[in-house]
Amino acid sequence: MAAKSGKWAAFPHASKAYDYAGDKLKSAWGSLHAGDCEPFPDAKRATALLKAVAKPPKGLDAAKLAETLQDAWRAFHKGDFQHAFELGESLGPLGASVAVKAIGIHATYLVTDEAEKLKRFEKGAALADEAIAALPGEANSHYRKAFALGRYSQGISIGKALTMGLAGKVKASLDKTVELAPKHAEAHLALAVFHAEVISKVGAMIGGLTYGAKAASAESHIKTALKLTPDSPIAHVEHANMLLLLHGAKKEDDAANEFEKATKLKPVDSMEKLDQEYARSQIE
Repeated sequence: MAAKSGKWAAFPHASKAYDYAGDKLKSAWGSLHAGDCEPFPDAKRATALLKAVAKPPKGLDAAKLAETLQDAWRAFHKGDFQHAFELGESLGPLGASVAVKAIGIHATYLVTDEAEKLKRFEKGAALADEAIAALPGEANSHYRKAFALGRYSQGISIGKALTMGLAGKVKASLDKTVELAPKHAEAHLALAVFHAEVISKVGAMIGGLTYGAKAASAESHIKTALKLTPDSPIAHVEHANMLLLLHGAKKEDDAANEFEKATKLKPVDSMEKLDQEYARSQIE
């Protein structure tokens, strides 16, 4: 499997501050998952997940599922993305949320080979499809698919992605996410960028008629995301990206201000640190 071949590139920053051992994980969960509305995987949540899937893995009880999911998320937040992915993947659809997020964030920031990046996003999308089949009522089953396909689309060019029909799949998954979880800030961010990218590529008229893309919708979604997660670096990064896509040079200063805001926030985990360093790279 491409995603597991060899040792993944390590998180390149100090990670001590992102160690959520023991009860620290539950205490910090609200801030760690303000963006994706992931429920805390305690025994009650694990029991509900096991009941929801038609064929739960043999020998897996609620206590073991909760323990494994918590360990996977601890690894993710600390920056051990490979371990997080492997623990999540070992649980099948029950661990897809953490597995897809781990492989996707790692590929976005720490994989330099473009072909390998695409393989990782394809793997993430496949895992998300399995999660949608098994857990269609979970908002993040749908969001992780949109995330993986969205990153894949950016990797092959938005134009090619539109030709392949990926835009419709991404939007459908994001719409389903916010239907199930109206306060899913990351989905609102992704929708804002979706509308902006389509308009940037094909224009407002064709974008609106063919894909339902509207600048006003991009502005509305970004406003919602910033209200939900004002201290999240990625919210400001994507706001900057949206401004550049919709307005180009006219909004360069405003975009730079958003990138700068992202650099001044305090990251709560390794993902936010990577988001922040990306923002820094855009203004240096």
